Amino acid sequence: MKSKSTFIAAVTVCASLQLTSAAEITGKIILKGTPPPEKNIDGLKNDPTCGKSYTEMPTTHFYLVGKGGELADTFVYIKAGAKPTDAPATAVTLDQVGCQYQPYVFGLQTKQKLLVKNSDPVLHNIHVTPKAAGNKESNQAQMAKGPDLNKSFDASEIFLTFKCDVHPWMFAYACVVDHPYYAVSGKDGTFKIANLPPGKYTIEAAHRKAGAVSKEITVTGDNQTVNFEIELKPAQ
Repeated sequence: MKSKSTFIAAVTVCASLQLTSAAEITGKIILKGTPPPEKNIDGLKNDPTCGKSYTEMPTTHFYLVGKGGELADTFVYIKAGAKPTDAPATAVTLDQVGCQYQPYVFGLQTKQKLLVKNSDPVLHNIHVTPKAAGNKESNQAQMAKGPDLNKSFDASEIFLTFKCDVHPWMFAYACVVDHPYYAVSGKDGTFKIANLPPGKYTIEAAHRKAGAVSKEITVTGDNQTVNFEIELKPAQ
């Protein structure tokens, strides 16, 4: 019969092997083509309260693109092959600052808690308009610097829309998946997905305006670099 210490050591080694076999997927998103110019948000600049936060005319930010085509706000996730996991205990935060949602695009897991904050000195309403069956529409007022609102979603949905009917330029987009293997590209176009177990997967880079590109990858335990080029289609 194995001693208790031998058993614990065996479990520790097994856990260590499982941890080291997980891979880190990193890469960069590049936009090919010239996006249309952003539009001025006159209503925001002229708002008697929130407009004071802006010394220059605020604009839409449909495309955040670097000099080399680096594309931000792209949701990169395992589209097929990942097993569902329980939602983490930590919450994701969506804030309202200067009458704009921050962040503009974000990810979370199904059933994970989302805290919606209002850091503005004005009333907002959080109008959630999902399309996936299982995600319920809601529309709640939130007083200036009022208590946080709690949200969660039962079904996967990419670019689930948040808007404010009081300030019609305010939008944010939640990307909900049933596992933790996702990321949102930064201003430099880069992303990182950590601890992806060995297996065969479909990984997708999805941009709300530019479209989506998918690739097939095989994870064997080694870290990988997976870059994406998204070609801008006409009249986007």
